Amino acid sequence: MQILDLKLLNFRNYEKLELQFNPYKNIIIGKNGMGKTNIVEAIYVLALTKSFRGSKENVIIKYNTDLARIEGTIKDKYKDTYKVIIKNNEKKVKINNTNIDRISDYISRINIVLFTSEDLKLIKDTPNTRRKLINIELSQFSNDYLKILTMYNKVLKQRNSYLKLLYVNGNASKDYFDILTNQLIEIGMKVNKYRADFIDNISKYIEVNYEKITKKSGLKLVYKSDFLNKSKEELIKIYKRELNRDITLGKTNIGVHRDDYEFYLNDKNLKDYGSEGEQKNAVISLKLAEINIFKEEKNVNPILILDDLFSELDQQKINNILKFISEDIQTFVTTTDLKKVSKKLMENSKVFKVDNGNVMEG
Repeated sequence: MQILDLKLLNFRNYEKLELQFNPYKNIIIGKNGMGKTNIVEAIYVLALTKSFRGSKENVIIKYNTDLARIEGTIKDKYKDTYKVIIKNNEKKVKINNTNIDRISDYISRINIVLFTSEDLKLIKDTPNTRRKLINIELSQFSNDYLKILTMYNKVLKQRNSYLKLLYVNGNASKDYFDILTNQLIEIGMKVNKYRADFIDNISKYIEVNYEKITKKSGLKLVYKSDFLNKSKEELIKIYKRELNRDITLGKTNIGVHRDDYEFYLNDKNLKDYGSEGEQKNAVISLKLAEINIFKEEKNVNPILILDDLFSELDQQKINNILKFISEDIQTFVTTTDLKKVSKKLMENSKVFKVDNGNVMEG
C-alpha cells in the first residue's frame, strides 16, 4: 500500500500544498514548528479521519478559515482517490468522489502504522493511552469493531446518565436501566473478544521481535479486563453487586472501558521494574508486531510513519527499527537533522525540506 500524492487545503499552516511521494522512502526535514509533522499528520488524517496529536477537528483547520481538505491517491490493488473534508466540527469523507455516509465504512481501507516519540511513553502512560492504541489498530483491521465500540460507548453514556437519575430519585424505574446494563454486557463481550484475539495475535510476534533486537526472550503482553473469561451470567452478578457503588459515583465502574494491557519480560512488569532501554525496545517490538500483523494476517504492507524518533532514540535503536522493515513498505521519516539519518535510509529516498510552510524537494 502506498500514498502516491497528497493535496492539502487550509490544513494547519498550509494554505495550499501538493506533493508527489516516493513509493518507498520519504524523508521530511525541518526545524520544529515549521510544518514537517503536519505533512505526516495529514496522511494519518486521510487514513483515520482524526489526528494522532489528539487535536479537535477545528484546530487542524488553518487559522481564519472555516474548511480544511486532505486528498490523496492510494495505490493498493487499484488506485483510488480518498478525501477528508473538515468544516467546524463536522467531517465528510469521499472515495473516488463518492460520499461515504458512515466513517466506519471509510476507516480500515488505508492502513497505517505510526511510530512517534510519544509512543515511547506507552508503557509508563495511562490505560486510556494504551486502549486508544489498540482501538486504532483494531479499527484498521475491522470496521465492524469500530461500529461495536461506538455502540458500546453510546450505551455506556446512557447508563451513566441513568445512574445519576437513580442517585437523585431512588424510586425511578429500573426496568430501562436493566435493559441498558444487559446491552452493555452483550456489546462489551464482543469488544472483549476482539481485543483478546488481537493481543494474542500481537503476542505471537512481539516476543520474536524483542528477541531479535535484544537477544533476550520472554516479552509478552497481558490483557487486563473485567470481562476476560467471564460468562454473561457472571457479569450480570458483578454489575448487580456494584450497583450501589455505581449510583454513588454516578458512573459505571465495571466494563471494557477500563481495559488495559501490560508488558511483561520474564514475569517482570516493565512498567514497574523495566529499565528505560527495555521499555523502549518493548515498544519498538510492539510497533514492529503491528507491521507483522498487517502483512501476515491482512496481506497488506501498511504505510509506515516514523515521526521525530531521532530526537528520542539512539542510533542502535533506530537501526533496530530499520533492520526489520522490508524495502517494499512505504516509509515516511520526519527529522530536524539530516545528519542523524543513516546512509542506508537515505539511499533512494525522496527528501522534502520544510521551512515555515514552504516545501522544497531535494
